[in-house]
Amino acid sequence: MPKSKARKKAVYTPPQRSQQVKVSPRWLAPTMVVAWIVGILWISIYYVAPQAPFFSDLQNWNLLIGFVFIIFGVVLSTRWR
Repeated sequence: MPKSKARKKAVYTPPQRSQQVKVSPRWLAPTMVVAWIVGILWISIYYVAPQAPFFSDLQNWNLLIGFVFIIFGVVLSTRWR
């Protein structure tokens, strides 16, 4: 006897979306952009003027500091809606 071609599983229905639209805090976007700019400027200044008084003391730690600012901006960008 042939098998029935009827569906055995229910049709997928996606969950209903929340009616509230999530909004980012007002400080998030400016802080994110400032972190990127500070990180890029920090690394740029280190490469352009490595003998500057404060930058020469830190030596290659300047790269880490610059990248920390950039990564902080990227982490903040994941929270932006």
